[in-house]
Amino acid sequence: MGAEHGDSARSGPGRFARWLKSARAPKETRADEDREPLLLAAAAAGLPLAPAAYPADYRCSCNRIGCPTPGRHPVSFAWQTQSTTDRGQIERWARHQPAANFITATGMVHDVLDVPLEAGREALERLLSRGIDVGPVADSGGERMLFFTATRGTPEDEDEWWPCELDCHPETMDEHPGMRWHCRGSYVLIPPARLPADRSVRWVRGPEHPLPDPLTLLETLTDACARHAGAEPDYTSAWP
Repeated sequence: MGAEHGDSARSGPGRFARWLKSARAPKETRADEDREPLLLAAAAAGLPLAPAAYPADYRCSCNRIGCPTPGRHPVSFAWQTQSTTDRGQIERWARHQPAANFITATGMVHDVLDVPLEAGREALERLLSRGIDVGPVADSGGERMLFFTATRGTPEDEDEWWPCELDCHPETMDEHPGMRWHCRGSYVLIPPARLPADRSVRWVRGPEHPLPDPLTLLETLTDACARHAGAEPDYTSAWP
């Protein structure tokens, strides 16, 4: 009996410590475990990825003083050429940079229609109720909703590209809070991603859903944005 009690006493603190550790951060552990499979699923769907900054001690990991988009921007200035769907490269990035967020470069395979969260929720409900095919959708920090669509195409003539200058400068978000159409030259965070103040970017509808034509979503999204802004819809304003 004494030996049994002694073994229990010796093993008790260790068991308690393991239990306490697992009880404290089950959510974080699950998020870490899900991170790589979710990134690989996005890449398998054709979304090109590149490493991005992440929140670090109430700052951005880039250590830029007054960073306008903490945890939301690419790490490298060469992010457009660096972006890839190569499984091996993404695995290496994810394992060597375990805290990093990832962006997906738009305008090559896909575009993103980026709207205020409440407008996005309304539009999503309306689109699904009408039987319209909606592709992947993400909740970005509880502030914006991202609708992933097919890109508008790759014209043979470079001059026919529609650059998205507004969306190349995320710090202009306060000046242009309505719809943003991310196409060539732009990017968005891909789930799962962490943001300051314990916010996150997560899938509402995953990348297994086919990318729709953006024009099938545009009118409903623009109408919802106008309603939530208290203005009449202006369908031309969504075009970059």
